[in-house]
Amino acid sequence: MKLRVNPKKIVEYIKVALVIMLVVIEAFVYAQAAGMYVGTKLLYSLIILGVCCIALAVLEAINAFKVTSFVAKMVFYGVDSALLLAICILTGNSFLAALYCIVLTQIYISIDRFRDKAVLFGVSCVLFTVSFIVGWVFTHENASIFNSVVEILSGALFGLLVLAIDFVIVQFLIKFYRTNVELSAALKEADESRAQLKEVYEELSKTAVYEERNRIAKDIHDNAGHSMTTVIMQTEAAKLLIDSDPEEAKSRIISANIQARNALEQMRESVHLLAGRNEVKSVKTELENIISQTIDGTDIKVRYDIAESEADEEVYRFLSNSLKECLANGIRHGKATAFYVEFRKDGERMSLFISDNGTGVQGDITPGFGLKTMMDKAAALGGRCTLRSEKDEGFEVKIVLPLKDCEAKEEL
Repeated sequence: MKLRVNPKKIVEYIKVALVIMLVVIEAFVYAQAAGMYVGTKLLYSLIILGVCCIALAVLEAINAFKVTSFVAKMVFYGVDSALLLAICILTGNSFLAALYCIVLTQIYISIDRFRDKAVLFGVSCVLFTVSFIVGWVFTHENASIFNSVVEILSGALFGLLVLAIDFVIVQFLIKFYRTNVELSAALKEADESRAQLKEVYEELSKTAVYEERNRIAKDIHDNAGHSMTTVIMQTEAAKLLIDSDPEEAKSRIISANIQARNALEQMRESVHLLAGRNEVKSVKTELENIISQTIDGTDIKVRYDIAESEADEEVYRFLSNSLKECLANGIRHGKATAFYVEFRKDGERMSLFISDNGTGVQGDITPGFGLKTMMDKAAALGGRCTLRSEKDEGFEVKIVLPLKDCEAKEEL
């Protein structure tokens, strides 16, 4: 089971522990002073000492849990220093270094800037030294000068060493704690980022599905559209010839049947493509087959000049589908009876040009689904597709694509 601890709660627990430690040490100081003053008439000193200890504990609790301003904390620290000096004078430096360490630790964990902590540490060293000397002088009035100097130096140096050790340890722990908090925050942010990336991945997966659907729709549109256009033309011609020339009508029907079978085979290839097959195929052979299927059993004339070339599955299908789309559009919409097809591979690019003698388009060209998809696909492959047409001047489509790395290597 994973233990989750709130960082703010940890700081609160540390502050509570420091206040408790302060109270415990003050109890030892007071007990020691009470033993020293038994049988004397200095009971008022115990009262003053008790008031100072209680005031110091109360101020430290307020400073730890209520005060947030740096200036206010420094004011509280000034009052604490005065109380520590009074305790030192009354008890003769008993546990002075420990009391200073607890008070300073409370402030260290509340200050963010290291420079402020270093300045506070330096000021505290000076105040501790002054308090120690004053306390020694008040409690050892009859001591010799030599002994006083030795005791003051040894006690002050020991106390400063304790303060320095406390400063270093507390800064290390604070640094470790804050680094751990930052790492926890970074891990939390990483988990959130991972969750967001998962959502993005799921969205991209959905987008990929949509793109694949569009791709299938484009394949079906190009393959079936081209073949069905040819089938319709052949059957229409057969209807006209069935009485006057039955043999020719029969030939047209046979050709239509072949075209229908070819369309079914092409649709099967579209489905097989989803399995991830990525072969290098001959563009020249496929384009010539498409042209032959178009003119077979029809009055359509196609002149062509197609260079030998190979391309991967994606480019191969794009070029063949584009030719089918242009031939089908020219026959259905442009009433074209003749086409010119040219395929070239020159340097670092390949180009496919299709022109027909159809009715053309007057004014701006508004691409339909097929042409729009063709232009988008050309752009996705790093090339371009341009359209040109005039009224009664036919329609022209030019596709230019960059050669893939595999093709460039084959040429070498």
